[in-house]
Amino acid sequence: MPGTDSISPTIGLAIMAIAFAVLALAEWLLPVRDREQSQPRRWFTNLSLFALDTLLIRLVFPLAMVGGALWAAEAGWGLFNTIAAPYWLAFVATLLLLDLALYLQHWATHRVPLLWRLHRVHHSDRDFDVTTAARFHPVEIVLSMLWKMGVVIALGAPALAVFVFEVGFAVATLFTHANFALPERWDRGVRKLLVTPSMHRIHHSDREVETNSNYGTVLTLWDRLFGTYVASGREGQRGMTIGLKEWEGDQTSRLGFSLWLPFTRR
Repeated sequence: MPGTDSISPTIGLAIMAIAFAVLALAEWLLPVRDREQSQPRRWFTNLSLFALDTLLIRLVFPLAMVGGALWAAEAGWGLFNTIAAPYWLAFVATLLLLDLALYLQHWATHRVPLLWRLHRVHHSDRDFDVTTAARFHPVEIVLSMLWKMGVVIALGAPALAVFVFEVGFAVATLFTHANFALPERWDRGVRKLLVTPSMHRIHHSDREVETNSNYGTVLTLWDRLFGTYVASGREGQRGMTIGLKEWEGDQTSRLGFSLWLPFTRR
């Protein structure tokens, strides 16, 4: 299997750490929106959720997505382990189909009530910055990994392609949640292919029609194809209210609230 000897979780974490630092600096120098909540408290909550999520995934899924791809290859399971497809085709198809799978997953988290109860932890953030990318409930992260590993195994995806996708998707998630914006002309050009912060920020508006749009993280293709693309919010980038109308107070920046939110009746 080409390139699997070079796959290392350390490399992926290093790339993500560099991306986080660069984007945090960019949004500090050129912020789009003023903060509404205490940044130290929000960052503590969001990064604590990330730490809990990472620990849980390591405990429950020690193989993770790349390990699942290696296991499927050894067992001869999955589409690309059973058909004689060129490696380049399997590689490119894996990147595209995993991105589609996560678009569909994101769409489902807004449409299936039980999944929305979990996903609203992400949307309850009253501010929007690079740490919002880390704000997911641990139960949602476990369910997401089950879905992703199932897709990887069903595809018989090349492990190197899975690694590239995982790292690229993580960096894209950080990028699309950053509190800065590309120059408008650049943004329009980039959006023809890739999701930008200004596009994804609309998805975090408290207006339901905007929240239920722009589900993509890497490619804009799926939103355009399935009719969920929204070019601009009604109130603009600075005027829109971020978060959920049900929770407008300061409690959303607290870790305990975020962990308990899926189990509340509201």
